Amino acid sequence: MRFSKIHVLSVMKETGIVPVFYHKDIAVAKKVLKACYAGGIRAFEFTNRGDFAHEVFGELVKYAAIECPEMIMGIGSVVDAPTASMYIQLGANFIVSPLFNPDVAKVANRRLVPYAPGCGSVSEVGFAQEMGCDLCKVFPGDVLGPAFIKGLKAPMPWSNLMVTGGVKPEESNLKAWFDAGVTCVGMGSNLFPAELIKSENWDGITKLCADTIAIIQKVKK
Repeated sequence: MRFSKIHVLSVMKETGIVPVFYHKDIAVAKKVLKACYAGGIRAFEFTNRGDFAHEVFGELVKYAAIECPEMIMGIGSVVDAPTASMYIQLGANFIVSPLFNPDVAKVANRRLVPYAPGCGSVSEVGFAQEMGCDLCKVFPGDVLGPAFIKGLKAPMPWSNLMVTGGVKPEESNLKAWFDAGVTCVGMGSNLFPAELIKSENWDGITKLCADTIAIIQKVKK
């Protein structure tokens, strides 16, 4: 592992944002990663969503080690332990899931890799914490909303929550989430508009990342 568990979690908290991205073309993925890095991103979630996603990820990790040395590479959309193991071998420094699977927690804990499982209820977050998940992903965020975060944090104030779904690079949106008590946010398509990718406007992505981080620093408590 290039980065310790404690370092990964502290970077996520400091920057407050984890981009969520997938592209089957390694050349495009490299450009996007570099653009995010230039914009101040230091933790990047590539998602396990297409055929040969693991091959793209493996190449991206090698690229990041040279071109973006401080970038922490993680994998998302992992739903089972064998897939988690494979990506850890390929250099994943954190694992994100749309659901909570205790088998994934075992694999991640054994290697001291942070596992952020997708949780949609207070009980799920509680079970995930029992299994050693320091950071839980509240998903889908657009369905649950900031009120869910606030409600959960009242009786369980120690909870570290990352919300994905319904997060936008806008001050009112980000303020609502951070006011409610999230540790960080995961952001996908809103950070990578299709037209910017298509037109290869990498500077546009860098600016979106930098602007979003600036907003988060402003609204964070």
